[in-house]
Amino acid sequence: MRNVWIIAKRELAGYFATPLALVFIVIFLALTGAFTFYLGRFFEAGQADLEAFFRFHPWLYLILIPAVAMRLWAEERKTGTIELLMTLPVTTAQAVLGKFLAAWAFCGIALALTFPVWITVNVLGEPDNGVIVAGYVGSFLMAGAFMSIGACMSAMTKNQVIAFIISATVCFLFTMSGLQLVLNFFQAWAPALIVDTVASLSFLVRFDAVMRGVIDLRDVFFFISLIAFFLFTNVIVVEVKKSA
Repeated sequence: MRNVWIIAKRELAGYFATPLALVFIVIFLALTGAFTFYLGRFFEAGQADLEAFFRFHPWLYLILIPAVAMRLWAEERKTGTIELLMTLPVTTAQAVLGKFLAAWAFCGIALALTFPVWITVNVLGEPDNGVIVAGYVGSFLMAGAFMSIGACMSAMTKNQVIAFIISATVCFLFTMSGLQLVLNFFQAWAPALIVDTVASLSFLVRFDAVMRGVIDLRDVFFFISLIAFFLFTNVIVVEVKKSA
């Protein structure tokens, strides 16, 4: 894990060495505030909870996380620094995990900086802070799932724009798969097992229960399994590109 930690520190420091970190964090905080207090009608609802805050997280991550993830490998290929990285005494798996953990930690920092919203709801009322903690944990896990997809897609191309588009598309499919509009399409011809499987892949369905304070181990296992799957695929893609 020492090599993973070294790579993660290097990558995380790289975010804050450029305006990218500040821009992402400012946009994320501005959008979460706008969605919570205006679109979510936080004050009009008159409820001491953060449901309006968490409700928009999947849609924010759908755009913002692919924008962060697109540079993870695509930039390395474009600048040619991936050859230097691969000559270091680290395995591909260590490099993939280190880069992912740095990007995930960066998202975690942005999420943690939304704490004024939490303070606000505690000042205005008496919320169930256990539910709020569950919402933050679920949001962080979901961010990791989005990030693992984005990292994997970034490894497939040296063009960051293409990486962003592919990542956002795949994330969109996972996000929308549980909506009734999508399920109606499958129900018209597919057996119930396939329909249930498609519904179970939805980030919205998985996160909705966690957002309400119900941490089901099946939902946690889903996000962790998805992260593991796409990181494993990321390793394979990097290895194939390296040998090509």
